[in-house]
Amino acid sequence: MAKTAVPTDSGRSKERAGKKASSNRPEERRKIVATNRKAKYDYSILDVYEAGIALQGTEVKSLRAGHVSLADAFATVTDGEVWLRGLHIQEYDFGSWTNHEPRRHRKLLLHREEIARLIGKTRESGLTLVPLSIYFAGGLAKVELALVRGKASHDKRQAMAERDAKREAERIVGRRIKGW
Repeated sequence: MAKTAVPTDSGRSKERAGKKASSNRPEERRKIVATNRKAKYDYSILDVYEAGIALQGTEVKSLRAGHVSLADAFATVTDGEVWLRGLHIQEYDFGSWTNHEPRRHRKLLLHREEIARLIGKTRESGLTLVPLSIYFAGGLAKVELALVRGKASHDKRQAMAERDAKREAERIVGRRIKGW
């Protein structure tokens, strides 16, 4: 990439090389609307996919306002299409008769190869599709979809014990650094 001369306030030019502004990176353009924090506790995540969501106009406005719940949401593969079920998007406050149904089934937009892979994997016993988060990327609504296997209750207890031990170790290190 060629270096360009950029004039500074003092009148002298300063050479600058590199990429465009860092705000153009895809990971920085994400505006997270909702996350499913309980999914990481209840399930072992095997694979993660990014999918678009086919939404109606008032659903987009309600999503931008943050009125969404992923609590009971899951995805299914039916007739070669992936559908998001149980997702609750609150009706738009300023909508009229054109408002949407809050719990309607929403189509997920994936590549054909990804859908074929998901069909094969969801036929295995114990695997399901769960949304981890909903966000806007480049103005488009996206969902982070995970292929998961349910955890047994003893696995959950073990995860909680590990998390508590890690928290306690960080607390002790923090106290040592502060000199307590």
